[in-house]
Amino acid sequence: MALEQKFREECGVVGIYGHPEAETLAYLGLHALQHRGQESAGIVSSDGAALHIYKSMGLVADIFTEKKLSRIRGSLAIGHTRYSTSGDSALLNAQPIMVQSSKGMMAVAHNGNLTNAHDIRRRMEAQGSIFQTSSDTEVIVHLIAQSHENCLADAIADALRRVEGAFSLVMISPDTIFAARDPQGFRPLAMGRIPAENGGRQTVVFASETCAFDLIGAIYEREVKAGELVTVGPDGVASRFYAPAVRQSSCIFEHVYFSRPDSRVFGRPVQESREQLGRQLAIEAPADADLVVPVPDSGVTAAIGYAAESGLPLRFGLIRNHYVGRTFIEPRQAVRDFGVKLKLNPVRSLLEGKRIVLIDDSIVRGTTSRKIVRLVRGAGASEVHMRVSCPPIVSPCFYGVDTPRKKELIAANNSIEEIRRFIGADSLAYLSIEGLKTACRDGEKTTYCTACYTGRYPTNLHELEASQPAMAEKG
Repeated sequence: MALEQKFREECGVVGIYGHPEAETLAYLGLHALQHRGQESAGIVSSDGAALHIYKSMGLVADIFTEKKLSRIRGSLAIGHTRYSTSGDSALLNAQPIMVQSSKGMMAVAHNGNLTNAHDIRRRMEAQGSIFQTSSDTEVIVHLIAQSHENCLADAIADALRRVEGAFSLVMISPDTIFAARDPQGFRPLAMGRIPAENGGRQTVVFASETCAFDLIGAIYEREVKAGELVTVGPDGVASRFYAPAVRQSSCIFEHVYFSRPDSRVFGRPVQESREQLGRQLAIEAPADADLVVPVPDSGVTAAIGYAAESGLPLRFGLIRNHYVGRTFIEPRQAVRDFGVKLKLNPVRSLLEGKRIVLIDDSIVRGTTSRKIVRLVRGAGASEVHMRVSCPPIVSPCFYGVDTPRKKELIAANNSIEEIRRFIGADSLAYLSIEGLKTACRDGEKTTYCTACYTGRYPTNLHELEASQPAMAEKG
């Protein structure tokens, strides 16, 4: 469900090398990646001699004006849009993080979560290091600054070998852009180029998702590989693998929910994955019903697949209001399920007297699903059959996704029948883990991390599980 009960998005990063309006392209790229984080955004650019930064709390379009972008003109730029998964929600933790160090001026923007950041930070603080933020990303900056390697690229590689967990990052120095992914390849990072015009040079770009390329006219080239560090500078593009190959564990939830359907992530179109999820769900969990109705917006593509496979008609029986702000005035007299009604409204003429298959991509706590089922019944549906296009979520994520504690995940503490009764559906079925892997072509181009569905994590979690903050209940 694309409502507050969902897993919160992670972060989005973008990098631009060799364009006279690099800061504007970075801004446009962040606008395309806004769904990955709505808390803060920032851009660092370079004019070839020095770095310039602007960042603030809020949405990309509200933060950056033409006047503000004019202050950070440059031919190189990196950008970041954030939803905090490590560190408090504050401007202090907004990225990119820019520093002046023994390696020169540099800035970093990071999508992911370092599972050993707390250990490294505690050790560094004991040795006298002073941290300016509570973000795990700052650990990377300190490791680079303290590296005995003289070359910045070597220092970055040295630092990345010391951290564990999930990271797709872009970095900038006055004349170079760096892009890297962790050895497991948890989070996505794509590389593309904007063709040269009038005999000029090509622009090299990086982004968390390829939908950012479409907006700025870039052509997708490839994924930055797991464990790879790409350097783009005056001497061209160079690539190195800073760490030995390990089993890849890319986040399958990128295909289930996080990424935009028009993106290519981990080398695979997200739209294709989600339609296949819906088709597989229809094969595994058919329903004797009249209509397939998606929970907008995240359930739409899976519902298309479910309807195509089942032969049932697809109808948009729930209409979403996309213009609800962060705050609103509630009526003094309590209105049941007001928060959901503010965002979703049922089409009574479609639902009344019908048996409905309600398609959603996941159930986290179950409270919003319960309200939506009640909403559909209140519009006159005779039956409501809930179908979920992923397996039950039984474990938190520690790789850059803001999730509830295990005790707050409804599927970790209840049977499917108990969940069905709680949400009030006539029937409830989830996609199997095997069906999920089949739909996303696990093992062909990419091997996926499915820890949130299995509880089997691909890395050492150190102290993270005990200290994980709870996600605030809004749904």
